[in-house]
Amino acid sequence: MKTNIYLDNEKFIAGITLKDETELESNNMALHACVNPNHVMGNRKKLATSLHCELENFVCANQTHSSNFHRVTLADKGRGADRTDTAITDTDALYTYEPNLLLCSFTADCVPVTFYNEETGLIGVIHSGWQGTVKEISLNVFKHLIQVEHCNPSDLHIQIGAALSQEKFEVDADVYLKFKDLGYADDFIYYNKETHKYHIDNQQTVKKQCELAGIPADLITIDPTCTYLNPEGFSYRQDKQAGRHLSFFMKKA
Repeated sequence: MKTNIYLDNEKFIAGITLKDETELESNNMALHACVNPNHVMGNRKKLATSLHCELENFVCANQTHSSNFHRVTLADKGRGADRTDTAITDTDALYTYEPNLLLCSFTADCVPVTFYNEETGLIGVIHSGWQGTVKEISLNVFKHLIQVEHCNPSDLHIQIGAALSQEKFEVDADVYLKFKDLGYADDFIYYNKETHKYHIDNQQTVKKQCELAGIPADLITIDPTCTYLNPEGFSYRQDKQAGRHLSFFMKKA
């Protein structure tokens, strides 16, 4: 099973699963976008084993491209782990202080964000497709963490995961205008006169949102992997039947 581990030390483990043709449904991790749920469950169980945790420790949300977030407690343990109807509803970001809970986020071109606070042990995951980005989900989450959870922004470490590259994220004027209206994304957009399409760097826009929340740029890392161009990427834009990557974060006990 292919995974890209972003962080693995005595306190935390975080990463993203990759497309793997040797696994069932190419290592698809999403029950909401699969051919056979049993295949996905098999993949999730293999992932749990590789991370030394149990499937019942997974916590998943029913992602809706919203700007909603949820503080996960022990009562949420296992939500969405083996069925979609128990997942946390209408939510695209999760965070927790609890150990041994594997926070999950599913993507196939959208920007996954994983983060942690070194001092408090807080961890989290964010799903930011272009709709989430124009709703400023990352900015909203980090403002909340700083203002309500009293996080010091200089203690927050951010990993922006594999996503659709600017080259492949081409849009028409309607989406372009939504990004332009943010007021800070102009540097991450170019126009192709031949195709009459705008190309947007969603990862860099998300990074800017993190910076606007007060997080130092040197604490933000971007995975340059393009989910469209890389054979280890699931791309909804390339294949509407695509499976999903699972970005995960767990605080070790």
